[in-house]
Amino acid sequence: MNASCLTIKELTDAVGGGLTPRMVRHYHQLGLLPQPVRSPSNYRLYTKKDVLRLQRIVALKQQGFQLNHIRNILEVEPEADTTVNLMGQLQQQYRAVMQQISQLRQTASALEGLLGRDRHCQIMQAEVLAQLKLLDVETQAGLGGLENLWSGLDAEIHTHSEAFSESLQRLLPDLSQRSEIEQHLISQLVLACGDVSLVSFVKLSRGAIAASREALSSSCQIVVDTQTVAAALDQTRLLHLGCHIETLIDNPHITTATEAEVAFWEHREWREKLQQVSKGCVLVVGYAPSVLVEVCEAIANQKIQPALIIGMPIGFSHAPAAKRQLMQQEIPFITVAGTLGGGALAATALNALVESLIDKPDCHCYLKNAVDSGKY
Repeated sequence: MNASCLTIKELTDAVGGGLTPRMVRHYHQLGLLPQPVRSPSNYRLYTKKDVLRLQRIVALKQQGFQLNHIRNILEVEPEADTTVNLMGQLQQQYRAVMQQISQLRQTASALEGLLGRDRHCQIMQAEVLAQLKLLDVETQAGLGGLENLWSGLDAEIHTHSEAFSESLQRLLPDLSQRSEIEQHLISQLVLACGDVSLVSFVKLSRGAIAASREALSSSCQIVVDTQTVAAALDQTRLLHLGCHIETLIDNPHITTATEAEVAFWEHREWREKLQQVSKGCVLVVGYAPSVLVEVCEAIANQKIQPALIIGMPIGFSHAPAAKRQLMQQEIPFITVAGTLGGGALAATALNALVESLIDKPDCHCYLKNAVDSGKY
């Protein structure tokens, strides 16, 4: 046996990342990894080149790439000038993935249309399910019959208001391992965007809930990136808690992520304002990725020390990068990984935390008095 070669067990130990011999054999079957040479005793033998290739496979998989996409990426020789070709391949793969997502979204919508019904719709729902099993869709008349089934089911929406809690109970994944407050937070985020798949993207650091409750109960400062986010906050409850809202990009004409991103870069005073937020504040970023990047840098340089960061800017390159930086900080955080986000989700997250601390007041007289006095 060649002393420089590794057995399959030694290979998995060298690569790490949770790789197992079974996974290596699977990669051989898929063509991701070439078949190795065999020892006289018929053991698979691997080289340093195999270690490097497997490390690339594991790293790409951890970043979210599917195995068939990884194969296409690895087929391009890194030594060759193939950047344009590789980008073309990746764009083609992206379009294929988006088409799959669209098809799955249609299926999910159909399932949600059935599973998300509350008890008032269950009689009609049972009838529709029974008829779906018998439906003949070989003819145009059959397709019309399917439309009639949905029309009958949809007719029930005129008889009562929607019971959101009942729908979520049937659609949400098992959240029993999470605290009651986390379950409520996630439920509210799903309701804010209407997408149950958001659950897998919601990330909370350990201690985020406790940190938020302590800060909000201490009448902390709430710092948001735009006035649009501030307008979506539960100001009545925040006023009862004594929390003052401060807006970084203090311009009412800035209402989109694009405008917020450009404005934050162009106005130095807003970046300087960020450096002056009070210790123990709650930072809520819902639009501009650059605000979250600046927040992370200021924390790393020990210039600010917030109690909690709700980082949910929307974007396709800077936003995911900013969220990854946030999740590396020691400061408690709540975020939605990837490109998903927005001001509505960021405000919803804070509102859900505030709601766990104080019941909704019966009137808004406190808020009106505060506005009249100039406090808000």
